[in-house]
Amino acid sequence: MNTFQILFDWKTYMFTVLAIISFSNFLVILFGHTIPGIFIAFFKLAGEYLILGAVFVFALAWLLKARPHNRPKQYLIVIFDVFEKKIKIDGMRTQFKTHDVAWSFMKQYKKEYPLHNFALVSDLPKSDKPTIFRYI
Repeated sequence: MNTFQILFDWKTYMFTVLAIISFSNFLVILFGHTIPGIFIAFFKLAGEYLILGAVFVFALAWLLKARPHNRPKQYLIVIFDVFEKKIKIDGMRTQFKTHDVAWSFMKQYKKEYPLHNFALVSDLPKSDKPTIFRYI
């Protein structure tokens, strides 16, 4: 073999090796960076939209649930005797404008009249019967 043929064989193999290395590098970049990058960007954006949509759904549900309710304008204390019949005790205040004040008076009345039961009621606009809020 002459030196030219050995040199020619070496160059042939060198070009084949370089072609294989460059093609494998192309495949590594394609399947290792480009295609996963596209999917990662898509799912990252889809995840952001999913979380943002969930936040809006929960915010809307909260707003619908937390809308102002019709609060009663007046609270009444109903007094029951030991036979569970409604009675009226003279000199006892039974009409109040706020829930907290009516509840406070009810607790005081229960201490003064332990054999009686008391109910804190109010007429709501959409109800036929008075609504009982507390009963002691």
